[in-house]
Amino acid sequence: MALTESTMLSIGTPAPAFTLPDTVSDQDLSWADLKGPQGTLVYFICNHCPYVLHVIEELVQVAKDYANRGIATVAISANDAEKYPVDSPDNMQAFAANFQFSFPYLYDESQEVARSYDAACTPDIYLFDANAALYYRGRLDANRPGSGTPPTGEDLRHALDDLLAGQPSPEKQYPSAGCNIKWKG
Repeated sequence: MALTESTMLSIGTPAPAFTLPDTVSDQDLSWADLKGPQGTLVYFICNHCPYVLHVIEELVQVAKDYANRGIATVAISANDAEKYPVDSPDNMQAFAANFQFSFPYLYDESQEVARSYDAACTPDIYLFDANAALYYRGRLDANRPGSGTPPTGEDLRHALDDLLAGQPSPEKQYPSAGCNIKWKG
């Protein structure tokens, strides 16, 4: 598992539209179905990455904390489930149940959605404003596995608070880092 940083898509980039199957509800969901009135968080994650496992509880908590403030959240896994069966849709459904996701967990089997977002690692985090323009991309916080301290979500929470307060996108944004997305081929 190579440590990979996010590619830092340009601020203001429109959210790429998609329709993907949700492993939680067994329904196909689109960007239009999922976007929040104040903004939308998109997490590219997977079930087995130690970086995701280190922060998953905080990612879930951030989604819960901001849901009643008009921020919708969706998680997407684009890993090659043939080579990494732990990331299969059935295992995604179990993972979402285990961590009590309050949001959909979509499977990007073709990996086209991950490519359209220029996603590179897990976790890779994107925050879009109410107009579906990219407001923040990057890390949850400075914490990493093995640090001995729990994640706080400081960077993402600060960006969410700024967005909701009508502030400009944070000038300093640091890339996320984690396992590379397991591309097919």
